[in-house]
Amino acid sequence: MTDAAAALPADDAPHPAAMRKQYRAEGLAEKDLAATPVAQFARWFQQAATEGRLYEPNAMVVATADAEGRPSSRTVLLKHFDEQGFVFYTNYDSRKARDLAANPYVSLLFPWHPMARQVIVTGVARRTGRDETAAYFRTRPHGSQLGAWASAQSTVITTRAELDASYAELAARYPEGEPVPVPPHWGGFRVAPQTVEFWQGRENRLHDRLRYVTQPDGGWRVERLAP
Repeated sequence: MTDAAAALPADDAPHPAAMRKQYRAEGLAEKDLAATPVAQFARWFQQAATEGRLYEPNAMVVATADAEGRPSSRTVLLKHFDEQGFVFYTNYDSRKARDLAANPYVSLLFPWHPMARQVIVTGVARRTGRDETAAYFRTRPHGSQLGAWASAQSTVITTRAELDASYAELAARYPEGEPVPVPPHWGGFRVAPQTVEFWQGRENRLHDRLRYVTQPDGGWRVERLAP
């Protein structure tokens, strides 16, 4: 058997082209939208958090591109949102942070599949202040604080044992209850939205897509997109 043949799915494996789900959720009308995209996001986020079927409703796909336009994406947890933007935290030496240093334009995708909903944010990412970063860092579990020091995110490591050894060394230096300093290479990004699209799945793939677009005066225009 060739390598190519070995990579093919088994005869009884489900075929992605045959996977279809008919969405029947109620629609999304312009008259029902909040005045700002963040207020509308707050409505949907509350529903996503209380629906009970979403494991991590604050999980979002963060898509970036480097200086040459080469894209990359990963799942990150949203930690705060307000009218100023959407905040997440990361290692500033990571691939995403290096991308944002070269190209601050970013896309966030909230894939709320059980609700047949998506929210897509595009905007510009800027680092949060150190005071804001420190305030959030102190709310993290002790193990997560140590993890921010132990992992040189996105770098190549030889074995898992190397990572575990780094963590063990830090755990001995900062036992439970001992304050962990905020890593200088770790902090937040705030994505100031330029567009925010609310996608509601509908029957026959005729989905509702309403997009807020920022205006020069700071207001928002709403436009409907074809599905």
